[in-house]
Amino acid sequence: MELLIAIISGAATGNGVGTALSRINLGTLGNTLAGGAGGLLSGVLLSLFGGGQMEAMQGMAEAVGGIDTGALIGQVASGGFGGIIVTVLAGLLKNRG
Repeated sequence: MELLIAIISGAATGNGVGTALSRINLGTLGNTLAGGAGGLLSGVLLSLFGGGQMEAMQGMAEAVGGIDTGALIGQVASGGFGGIIVTVLAGLLKNRG
């Protein structure tokens, strides 16, 4: 579930940054794919390097019947950041000439 959140967040921010900055725009599909890939990458990295702590917090939140909003915000922010970075890099590489 965490990776899905990061992918969706990355795709959304990839579209946003691609639309806002015409120099790096890859088109709707390109922005979505690049952003989603960045979200996936950052979600995997977050799981590898910070996942143990996030899983523990999420487990505690589920035990009391709630959603760990801190972990959710972290996943959205991580996916969004990754989406922006990969979309910008892909757009610059594609449109460098």
